[in-house]
Amino acid sequence: MNVLSFVNAFFSDSAHWHGYDGIPHRVLEHIGYSLMALGIAAAIGLPVGLLTGHTGRGGNTLAFIATAARALPSFGLLVLMFVLLGLGLLPVMIPLVVLAIPPILVTTYEAVRSVDPSPVDAARGMGMQESRILLQVELPVALPLILSGLRSAAIQIVSTATIAAYVSLGGLGRYIVDGLYQRDYEKVVGGATLVAVLALATLAVFWAVTRLAVSPGVRRSA
Repeated sequence: MNVLSFVNAFFSDSAHWHGYDGIPHRVLEHIGYSLMALGIAAAIGLPVGLLTGHTGRGGNTLAFIATAARALPSFGLLVLMFVLLGLGLLPVMIPLVVLAIPPILVTTYEAVRSVDPSPVDAARGMGMQESRILLQVELPVALPLILSGLRSAAIQIVSTATIAAYVSLGGLGRYIVDGLYQRDYEKVVGGATLVAVLALATLAVFWAVTRLAVSPGVRRSA
């Protein structure tokens, strides 16, 4: 059988659409893991990136942290966290968050630093507070690039969250891990296809968010 035959057989099987191991349930689990990891990474990366980008300090430190985090293998970190912490969601969240922070952190920093200094200087000349300058002058202009960093992080998380299945959790990785163990390649291919579709859906969501959140003038100049 070729890959398309495996895909057709997987999605045509009604047993894959119902119950605890059904596609809807596994997709929701995968989305839940992904949203949780992205939320934690954004809560860490966005404030730090905005603050350092606004002040212009700490750029070298951020680059070092991002490079070090990217060098960590997600699966290896998962195994280490599993050994130290045991079963549970935390050993999965740590490698996913570590994976997602660098693109958010670095892109947010670069986005704020790339804002034209003229309106920033004008705002300071008018006596605006630094927090208002960041939120009202720099952030709207930097938003497209910041969203691109969040998009990159989200796609990496969606693609990597399959590792949750290796520590007995759910998500779409369950099909891949169980399929490999059972030598059920129909299930393996089906799970991989669902991950790819979810990654494409993530791209579409961020495209829509960018259209809604970024002003047309900023989009045209970006």
